[in-house]
Amino acid sequence: MIAELNRLVDFVEAHLDDNIEVSAVATTLGTTEYHLRRMFSSLAGMPLSEYIRRRRMAVAAADVLGDGDLLGIAVRYGYGSTEAFGRAFRSVHGAGPTNIRRDGGPLRTQPQIRFRLTVEGNTTMDTRVADRPAFRLVGYAARVPLIHEGVNPHIQTHIASLPASEHARLKALSNTDPAGLLQVSADVDPDYTEGTELSYLHGVAITKETPTPDGLDVIEVPAGDWAVFRTEGPYPSALQAVWAATATDWFPSNPWRLRPGPSIVAVLERADDFSTATCELWLPVERA
Repeated sequence: MIAELNRLVDFVEAHLDDNIEVSAVATTLGTTEYHLRRMFSSLAGMPLSEYIRRRRMAVAAADVLGDGDLLGIAVRYGYGSTEAFGRAFRSVHGAGPTNIRRDGGPLRTQPQIRFRLTVEGNTTMDTRVADRPAFRLVGYAARVPLIHEGVNPHIQTHIASLPASEHARLKALSNTDPAGLLQVSADVDPDYTEGTELSYLHGVAITKETPTPDGLDVIEVPAGDWAVFRTEGPYPSALQAVWAATATDWFPSNPWRLRPGPSIVAVLERADDFSTATCELWLPVERA
């Protein structure tokens, strides 16, 4: 995966003034756009779309400092007007093209990213791959913003709004793996951009044949393989650390890649105050 990401970066660099079709690039690299975007975001710390925008504006700065027509420069980098180009330019450099041309700065350069795999071998990940038939996720869903670190207060508010009787009713419905009450994230932005909205479902898994009670939201999950990562420790930091390690350690070292689908967290045990927990993180995967 590291080699594929570096080839993606090289392609981006060679086509900064073109329309970059990430799906086509992914096909030539023998992977999927979904997996490529998720791995890039996880390892680079920024969405692929943001990196492309920053690199374009870094390279465009040299043209802006010249005496070329600003509209021509805007069109060269894929913008239909100087206004649209100016907004993108200002968001990166903190000043518009006219100001930069007059004052010579400030300029904020986005260096070209290179990915390297550092093998330390000091962390063992408790992982298994489960082949699961199709099943349903049922429960109560809400749209919430994506937050990478710490407790998500929007999710907390959603769960707290449900009466205790509903938690018990949901738990009684669970009849297949992943077992118990589940934290489900679906419809996540492909670039995994912080602040973008996702569908969060507080619910359980039931078999495909089980009737769904009225009043519950449903996510249909097709048959497929799942990578299951077990984690224990401070909550949610230990879980979030394992989530990050799937991109930095597990996927680059194993013949699997992410496929579209919900990510699921099953809380197996927890302290009364939820300060610590033992969890399983379920990620939909396919052979690379």
